[in-house]
Amino acid sequence: MILEKIANPVEIATERFALRPVRKSDAGLFALYAGDRRVAEATQAIPHPLPPGAAEAFCARAMLAGSEEDIWVMDGTRSGLPEVLGVISLRMMDRNQSEVAFWVAPAFWNHGIASEAVNALVAANPQKSCTLFAEAFQDNPGSARVLTNAGFQYLGDAESFSVARAVNVPTWTYIRKLD
Repeated sequence: MILEKIANPVEIATERFALRPVRKSDAGLFALYAGDRRVAEATQAIPHPLPPGAAEAFCARAMLAGSEEDIWVMDGTRSGLPEVLGVISLRMMDRNQSEVAFWVAPAFWNHGIASEAVNALVAANPQKSCTLFAEAFQDNPGSARVLTNAGFQYLGDAESFSVARAVNVPTWTYIRKLD
């Protein structure tokens, strides 16, 4: 099966913010937030410390057509919140499946931002997936709650490499079947 990326991810409205495509101007806030050890260590791919130019490279990759991953910024400007609250992505897999990943800036933890973003992305289903997968590190129960509250079901334990931690970290894997 050939995977095709949508030209530009569509904007998705939530109650408090919008999920919008990444812009070059997002690099400064990405560097600020993703450079936080707590954010980096909660993800698989963000290094810590964040190397110079990493945020700009992320923006360039996110805006590149032809990728197997669609990336949205959680943009709170319409509600008087900052332009970047976090990031959410869908990585295309085979057999009409996608993997959800997200991070939220620490200042917005425990405010329902991640839950609102995941629920909006699931409802919009921009890649027309039949099945969504997601992982959460076992020492990050908040992300696991976000997934279960969005209708994801626990699938099993695994482990994934964390670049920031430089070790394999135990994970919980989740699945969400879509109509």
